[in-house]
Amino acid sequence: MSLIEDLNWRYATKRMNGQKVPQEKIDQILEAIRLAPTSFGLQPFSVLVIENEDLRKKIQPVAYNQPQIFEASHLLVFAAWTDVTEQQIDAYMAGVAKERGIDVANLAGFKGAIAGAVERLTPEQRSNWAAKQAYIAFGIGLAAAAELKVDATPMEGFDAVGLDDVLGLKTKGLHAVTIMPLGYRDEANDQLAQAKKVRRPTEELFIEMA
Repeated sequence: MSLIEDLNWRYATKRMNGQKVPQEKIDQILEAIRLAPTSFGLQPFSVLVIENEDLRKKIQPVAYNQPQIFEASHLLVFAAWTDVTEQQIDAYMAGVAKERGIDVANLAGFKGAIAGAVERLTPEQRSNWAAKQAYIAFGIGLAAAAELKVDATPMEGFDAVGLDDVLGLKTKGLHAVTIMPLGYRDEANDQLAQAKKVRRPTEELFIEMA
């Protein structure tokens, strides 16, 4: 199928049937997320992959008891860095140098560009910037899941502070941004399963500048 067909197939699945997604497909979705573009390529976030049922029972109340939390095969929690530190930038430079087979000293200009951009931001702006990068990868993950015919639900409906507490994210320098349950739609119990996709018309959404 084409990407457009895949995107027409997908929808924000409200009920899932509990069927497990093969690990091969999970791995492909995770790899697509890993390869997603981010500013400077820094990837200022982590993705928690949660299959454990006991942990999901703890998550469900802070996600307002939405059924996908427990009916899904896996939960992906996208958690942004709360800050961008010099140590994190140095670790990224070391990774770039290793992968490209160059001396890390040759990346001084690149490091300076990242550090300078970060220093111009307030702590709140840094956190928001990191969250935006996580959302780029989140969108790529949704598209990858659709290509593999795995249902995925973009989920912001949760108590972020509560989820951070359940997952111990604060001690990791992270904060929860969004959740992506992965699984298979329960067509018998999801009223949206057969509903027609509704989007704004092309002529309203796009503005062509002459």
